[in-house]
Amino acid sequence: MPQAGLTDESGRKRRGIRMGEESRVRKLVLITAAVSVGLTGTAVAATTGSSPAAPSRQAEQVSAGRIAWTPCPENDRWQGAALKGLECGTLSVPLDYRRPRGKKLKVALTRARATDTKNYQGIVLLNRGGPGGAGRDLPLRFTNPARGLPKEVSAKYDWIGFDPRGVQATEPSIVCDPSFQWPGKARADFVPASQRDERAWLRKARKYAADCGRKYGGYLPHIKTENVARDMDEIRKALGQKKTSYFGYSYGTFLGQVYASMFPRHLRRIVLDSVVNPARFWYGTQLDQNVAVDKNMKRFFAWIAKYDSIYHLGTTQRAVERKYYQGRAKAKAKPINGLIGPSEWDDFFANSDGYRNYTWVAHAKAISDYVVKNDPKALLELWGPLDEAGQNFFAVYSAVQCRDAAWPKNWKTWRKDFGGQHKRGIRAFTWYNAWFNAQCIFWPTQQGPKPKIGATKGLAGMLMLQSTHDGATPFPGAVEAHRRFPASRLVHEVGGMNHGISISPNNNACINAIVARYLNDGTLPASRRGVDATCRPNPHPDPTKPAAAAAAVSEAPIR
Repeated sequence: MPQAGLTDESGRKRRGIRMGEESRVRKLVLITAAVSVGLTGTAVAATTGSSPAAPSRQAEQVSAGRIAWTPCPENDRWQGAALKGLECGTLSVPLDYRRPRGKKLKVALTRARATDTKNYQGIVLLNRGGPGGAGRDLPLRFTNPARGLPKEVSAKYDWIGFDPRGVQATEPSIVCDPSFQWPGKARADFVPASQRDERAWLRKARKYAADCGRKYGGYLPHIKTENVARDMDEIRKALGQKKTSYFGYSYGTFLGQVYASMFPRHLRRIVLDSVVNPARFWYGTQLDQNVAVDKNMKRFFAWIAKYDSIYHLGTTQRAVERKYYQGRAKAKAKPINGLIGPSEWDDFFANSDGYRNYTWVAHAKAISDYVVKNDPKALLELWGPLDEAGQNFFAVYSAVQCRDAAWPKNWKTWRKDFGGQHKRGIRAFTWYNAWFNAQCIFWPTQQGPKPKIGATKGLAGMLMLQSTHDGATPFPGAVEAHRRFPASRLVHEVGGMNHGISISPNNNACINAIVARYLNDGTLPASRRGVDATCRPNPHPDPTKPAAAAAAVSEAPIR
């Protein structure tokens, strides 16, 4: 989704952000530190039962027959050196689960093995979001204590990353008409000035959908969330495990909800970070995002105004907002290097600064340099054209979103909804989001029926994490998911606005401590009416401090 595509720093929905070094993280906080950093509702309850046994030699042999693990290459085609230290393997799964003996596809996996086999806790399947986000590098996030999960906890698990069907190293992977996302020059303005402009965008969306249909007509009907959940269960079986644990961000929380609904007895522990609304997917979530991202952009502008002595863009939120849109108009009149026009401007800033605050320092400087000094160097250093991985992300994003649920087929509905929001002043993300999803009007497969989501008999506890002002997955979605899974616990980062708040660049120590306790022994916050526990957010960055400038990087959000 954003939607326009939920994902994180390497599975970006964004069309043109170069991968940067991840932001500097806080020191590791031990499991017992939660109270000192702002946790309330401190009574806890243990759930989830006995520890699993490590896979037997026989189970390993069975698994080895299906997944041949070898050291990952030092220079992977898709991930470069990012898989170094992991094991790589593939698993054949049915393309169509109604015909299990029919055509197969090969799911690409990685593994970081448990080092504390005496206290072995089983496997954890990982998903960073999207849909379309790559996942094979993720085990290194969870086994690196600097990311927030103590080594004594991570050592008890086998961490399993995988590229979902259609993504990167999983075969086949898909890429459709590249010109829709990256024509080699600045695109037309997302904001249509006339119905003629709308028709031009719709022709592009139709062309993209048709190209996907021509290339992958027999494949697209089977790229949907329910089948990714089935693939996950095949991974569990191949690894000789009666149950799996799961950790998903953003769209990965939707995948987790679907898996929990389909295979409740196969889950041991499950963490859902930045929760998708199970009542609004997928058209409705776009409209919800437009509102939430616009509010966060205004928070960004107010933060810039606070530091006018540095950025010189105005001393009020409204003054900075005017300067921001003046910069957009300037890029429209003369695209920067012929590459960055008004649509790239929306794509770059709203799709990052509306999702998280730890890019604000670098991005505020880029805006200031361009608007005040007429110097685009900082912006050009942060921005880069969409590569093959980005094109692959968008193709899978489209395939899943357009397949999972029905979309309005009458453009008048879109014009009324998106155009109406824009007229009401919700403009930072709105038309961008419309054209990011318009291909679903013309998608060449059946759409829906929607997966059924909700607790069924046998499901263990579940940990949900949500910030108040999350732009990609607004807070009401977590409330709805919490309602549908009564055994879940909802942890609220009160006043926070980042998307992806645990074991991430944001690294909230309070949130991480709750996650660590749960993964360590199944301890969840005690059940309370409504939200079950709260944490304070990390403060907004301070550009007057050298550490803030050093930490400011350009990472795509965890969608």
